[in-house]
Amino acid sequence: MPDSGGGRAHRAPIPTSGTPADAPPDGAPAAPHGDAGALFADPASPHGTAAAGLPGPAAGATRRTGLLVTLVLGGLTALPPLSMDMYLPALPAVTDSLSAPAATVQLTLTACLAGMALGQLVVGPMSDRWGRRRPLLLGMVVYVLATALCALAPSAGLLIGFRLLQGLAGAAGIVIARAVVRDLYDGVEMARFFSTLMLISGVAPIIAPLIGGQVLRITDWRGVFVVLTGVGVLLTLVVWKWLHETLPPAGRHTGGVVEALRTMRGLLADRVFTGYVVTGGLAFAVLFAYISASPFVVQEIYGASPQTFSLLFGVNSIGLIVVGQINGKLLVGRVSLDKVLGFGLFVIVLAALALLLMTTGVFGEVGLGPIAAGLFVLMSAMGLAMPNTNAQALMRTKHAAGSASALLGTSSFLIGAVASPLVGIAGEDTAVPMAVVQTVCALAAAGCFLGLCRPWQRAGREAGAP
Repeated sequence: MPDSGGGRAHRAPIPTSGTPADAPPDGAPAAPHGDAGALFADPASPHGTAAAGLPGPAAGATRRTGLLVTLVLGGLTALPPLSMDMYLPALPAVTDSLSAPAATVQLTLTACLAGMALGQLVVGPMSDRWGRRRPLLLGMVVYVLATALCALAPSAGLLIGFRLLQGLAGAAGIVIARAVVRDLYDGVEMARFFSTLMLISGVAPIIAPLIGGQVLRITDWRGVFVVLTGVGVLLTLVVWKWLHETLPPAGRHTGGVVEALRTMRGLLADRVFTGYVVTGGLAFAVLFAYISASPFVVQEIYGASPQTFSLLFGVNSIGLIVVGQINGKLLVGRVSLDKVLGFGLFVIVLAALALLLMTTGVFGEVGLGPIAAGLFVLMSAMGLAMPNTNAQALMRTKHAAGSASALLGTSSFLIGAVASPLVGIAGEDTAVPMAVVQTVCALAAAGCFLGLCRPWQRAGREAGAP
């Protein structure tokens, strides 16, 4: 059975700059399936640098390469929140500029999210067949073009279409970043690395609305997409220069669409893997209900400025980052991942119920302060749920990390895309739909975790194992 969070971790070597990932040193055996096949051993390994025969400069180069890979993967995972959150303060302005109702403008978020979901189903199997690097670069180029078209959109309908294309292309960064992590890490180390990525990518939700709010001071909403285009160009160049291949030819799948579908069907036949996939998707729906509704709740219902909204959004993102780092630095390796995940889901359910009671008037009329506090607790608890669902699911899928990553991402974005229009179904004058969607999805996530993953059964088997 896969490690549930308490077993010994294995970390594969990280490819060094200028060295093909699938080229072992002269006289050395080829890298095993799924390994990065790097030239140098990992200086953080239990055997140490001396055992690997690494001189001081080589060890330093390996550490620098590991940092570069971490920053590149962090940038790729930060791109979706940048694409979403930098645009959030502009939603009311887009509504006025394009003379479209709020529900229609919210579909620009839904379209981008749906594109990211569907794109992962294509890019994930592609990366298992052709490696990680080529599909990623292609996706990044298309993302840049689509984002530039968003800045030129003359109508809400075309903006929705361009956002769909932007999401389809941006999916490459999301799915391949997770697959690269699976290529390089295993066990507890993988959970820790996901928490590290959350630290890097978590900066994006903090600065994105702030940048968006400042951009709106000097230009209109189209300027937001101009800035995003520049970010896409920069990240494409960084990927081209520094991210080398992590999946050697020996570990790639050679089949076509039929084999990809067969692989995904086999993954979904694993009840526990499917449980983590659905649990993560429903938790993400809670998060995206907040992302979709909060600009209107905070600015339209409670009268806050775009800058105040950006500040509150950033504070909530800090909570997510801090809790994610507590998860990676203090809890992982000491407490079972399932226990941490279960506690995170419990807190999310409590926060969602509290928001539902406040927005329906059970406690009387409440101001922005209590609502903001409830959203802060909800967002912070995501730092326990999101990295651990990813790690637990991918631990079971070493043989098809790209396809597994695609299923993880697709479920999250599709469920989030369904949740997005529901939060505005009663108009812009009530926060009740947001709280209802969050509560239902939170309860469903907890139910799937208990009903499909059944962590107590696996914990019992592992406790009785020799």
